[in-house]
Amino acid sequence: MNYFVYILKCNDGTYYCGYTTNLEKRIKSHNTSKIGARYTLGRRPVSLEYFETYQTLSDALKREHVIKRLTRIEKESLITKSGSSV
Repeated sequence: MNYFVYILKCNDGTYYCGYTTNLEKRIKSHNTSKIGARYTLGRRPVSLEYFETYQTLSDALKREHVIKRLTRIEKESLITKSGSSV
């Protein structure tokens, strides 16, 4: 099973980072569901800006933690420089 760590850009210009096993379904959920991440609930629509793929949940969670601690400028640099950006 693959795990995805992703960065979304919210309608207000902020970034949200999370992880999932089904990227397409999770992005749809962020944009339509009434449950889930409260942060994105009031900042719709969101768009996928970046993702990475991991083989283990542990690796994905470690990476998510690192990305969440990045500054906005560092996140934008990651999105711009990576070949994994969407």
